[in-house]
Amino acid sequence: QVQLVESGGGLVQPGGSLRLSCTASGFTLDNVAVAWFRQAPGKEREGVSCISSTDGSTHYKDSVKGRFTITRDNGRNTVYLQMNSLTIEDTAVYSCATPLVSSDCGLDDDRYLELWGQGTRVTVSS
Repeated sequence: QVQLVESGGGLVQPGGSLRLSCTASGFTLDNVAVAWFRQAPGKEREGVSCISSTDGSTHYKDSVKGRFTITRDNGRNTVYLQMNSLTIEDTAVYSCATPLVSSDCGLDDDRYLELWGQGTRVTVSS
């Protein structure tokens, strides 16, 4: 069974850090792109970051540039999202996803993503 499982969410104070993990099972992430999207309460889902598998190029939502870093560890079949300097506006359920058959990614549209994880909740609060 192919699936993605996220972990690493939790409660953190403003200015704090979290590292989210997205681990695949049933298939390898080596040759596919992986994206992180998030959905805050009452808001639409939005793309946060993604990483391609062709050249490892990365993309970030403007509001997280310089604070979030996406990386992949093919040996662990896992993609990470390191989140630093968190703000209240980062509170959301974060989900990872992959198109399964494509090595490229984007953040403007999530319709190309075929497999999603269940999500992990991030709450930034004092």
